[in-house]
Amino acid sequence: MIEAQYYTSAGAKRDSAFSLPEDYFDGTVNEPVLHQAVKVFLNNQRQGTAKTKTRSFVSGGNQKPWKQKGTGRARQGSTRAPHWRGGGIVFGPIPRDYRTDIPRKVKQLARKSALNARAREGALHVVERLAFRGPKTARLAGLLASLGLDGRKVLVLTTVANEAVYLSGRNLPTVEVMPYAEASAYDVLWSEAVVIEEGAFTGVVPEPLPDEPEEPIAKAPKRSAAKPAKAAKPAKAAKAAKKTEAKAAKKSATKAKAAKKSTAKAAKKAAKKSPAKKPAAKPKKKGSK
Repeated sequence: MIEAQYYTSAGAKRDSAFSLPEDYFDGTVNEPVLHQAVKVFLNNQRQGTAKTKTRSFVSGGNQKPWKQKGTGRARQGSTRAPHWRGGGIVFGPIPRDYRTDIPRKVKQLARKSALNARAREGALHVVERLAFRGPKTARLAGLLASLGLDGRKVLVLTTVANEAVYLSGRNLPTVEVMPYAEASAYDVLWSEAVVIEEGAFTGVVPEPLPDEPEEPIAKAPKRSAAKPAKAAKPAKAAKAAKKTEAKAAKKSATKAKAAKKSTAKAAKKAAKKSPAKKPAAKPKKKGSK
């Protein structure tokens, strides 16, 4: 029987170890199957979009560079042949699908072998429960530090998909969080230590911790209608007073100009409306008829 270290939800080590299920953790590690599973996983991650141009896709080379005979040089049919500068590529990569399949039972055997390898190394830790009410990266980092896994690549396996735990470990570069049923052999071998929730073996989904009550959303205090004016600094106050005085002087000057213009216009209108005075008749000279 293989045993693993057993911890509480707070990271405290229990006196007794956790007995792993015998039907799954039998201690056998099949290395050829692990190699095959890892190779298939890495192949399936490839995009396969690499491509080079052959001589049929390279521009140019429509005509023969020189005549067939009489030049003393070797015969050439195109300047885009592979041995020419700027020519096509021979046997270069083309878009392809690298996906490979693996039998289901072989995949299961590889996963089982990877978990057995970590259990034999003593790198498998069982935690009572990981019931987070909300995302808290500091709490998950503190838990891993209490387990002695700070700075190491850790795979955290929860009983079911737990969004709070996933979001808590998403910001940690050396931590990967996923459900226990979705972990592959590559994920287990990638990590240096595996932390598994107890419910993954017992099948009991943990409930939220009672010592972590939900905090009500605090409402913002209502602000009063009249706000006390803040005291301005003396330099700023003097500048503001100067600006207001300048604005008032400009306004008065513009008003005076407008008044002058209006009076001038009114005088012009009055002069146009009044009739023109006739000149007085000159007195006649004596002796004139």
